[in-house]
Amino acid sequence: MAQRHLDRLTPVDASFLHQEGPTSHMHVGGLTIVEGPPPSMDEFLEQIRRRLHLVPRYRHKLAHTALDSGRPVWIDDPSFNLEYHIRHAALPTPGGWEQLQGLTAWIFSQQLDRSKPLWEMWLIEGLQGDRFALISKSHHALIDGIAGIDLATVLFDLSPDPPPPRHSGRAWQPHSEPGVAELLAAGLLGAVRTGLALAEGALDALSHPDHALARAREAAEGIGEIVWAGLNPAPETPLNVDIGPHRRFVGVGSSLQDFKLVKNAFGGTVNDVVLAVVAGALRSFLISRGVRTEGMEMRALVPVSVRAEDEHGAGGNRIVVMRGPLPVYIADPVQRLRFVSAAMDGLKESKQALGAEVIAGVQNFAPPTILAQASRLNFSTRLFNLLVTNVPGPQFPLYVLGREMLEAYPVAFLPQHHALAIAIMSYNGQMNFGLLGDFDALPDIDSVGESIAEELATLVSLAREAVTTPA
Repeated sequence: MAQRHLDRLTPVDASFLHQEGPTSHMHVGGLTIVEGPPPSMDEFLEQIRRRLHLVPRYRHKLAHTALDSGRPVWIDDPSFNLEYHIRHAALPTPGGWEQLQGLTAWIFSQQLDRSKPLWEMWLIEGLQGDRFALISKSHHALIDGIAGIDLATVLFDLSPDPPPPRHSGRAWQPHSEPGVAELLAAGLLGAVRTGLALAEGALDALSHPDHALARAREAAEGIGEIVWAGLNPAPETPLNVDIGPHRRFVGVGSSLQDFKLVKNAFGGTVNDVVLAVVAGALRSFLISRGVRTEGMEMRALVPVSVRAEDEHGAGGNRIVVMRGPLPVYIADPVQRLRFVSAAMDGLKESKQALGAEVIAGVQNFAPPTILAQASRLNFSTRLFNLLVTNVPGPQFPLYVLGREMLEAYPVAFLPQHHALAIAIMSYNGQMNFGLLGDFDALPDIDSVGESIAEELATLVSLAREAVTTPA
């Protein structure tokens, strides 16, 4: 799918714009650590400039259609300046992990300028050892986690000595900024395209009524399950409070093999182990805050990509969400994992994800005011306690300007009244957590990171015992 001038935002993309407020920044990104001395700023800029044609959306900015008749559209930014989006900074002495986490938190505390393309990348010098860091930040309306892995091809290579990048062969020539009539036409064209797609679906339904009836029944069941989930609110916790604009960040490194060892010993999936580890860490956090956990089951909003294989690199969001259980009342780590695994199996067999996708499709015709209300509903404190997103990354080393990327930590976002978000990314045998917290509500965010490491270590120890103990 091309990323074109005058493309209209999808309903999900637009909902991230509507959800953003003075304290809820809807950008995502990551922190990566790279071996070797940092490149010069000129060298780094040229590396990106040679490849920017691969991701046209990075030169696009938002424009609103006349009379707000539809969702915003992406347009070429005629004044695009790469030097504005690529920033250069150095860590204060001693340039350790604490300073790097602090800088990451500060960068993610600042909202992106909506008058320009919605992304930034920071080249960070002054890191202890023979290393430097890169911090990337993009608005969630621009790109979701799965597409973000694909778009890393702008910067990273598969080998330290890659072939010269293939260029489009001509300099980029932006379209002129559209006028009122052109914006209105773009909004109407987007609506017509949606109508045609719906008409094609209706014709298909007439041609295959049995299939259409079964699909409609499943969709109705899915919507019903989402409504039922809304009638069963998530519990009140210290994580669900008013938040400010400032952030804290903590990165926790671990091994993907450890997660596989646990899931092979006790069943389930790697993602089940992730949720069980998070649940254990949150149990410790609540107890440290004096909160009773008996009978408490927290809810995690777990994004699920529905992007097709041929849509990789297309940009935009193709995700739905499920509400995964975090049984903080279960003290035993193995029992907690088995509960999570059984519950997630039930969710996958349910129609909840299908129902969410159907609702997103219906919103194709929703005016912006309704989209704004829908986005607030999707991120309602009533439905979940925190975001937990697990992004699969490449299981081989990546390189930038001949230097190997050593570690990668993803960074999610905080919706209103949510003081913690946990993002996880696997990369080259690692399984790394990025914890983003509200500055005032979570002064003890370090303890959550420490508890994640402790919970995983406990499960790994139990898994090794289970593997070596005869049945």
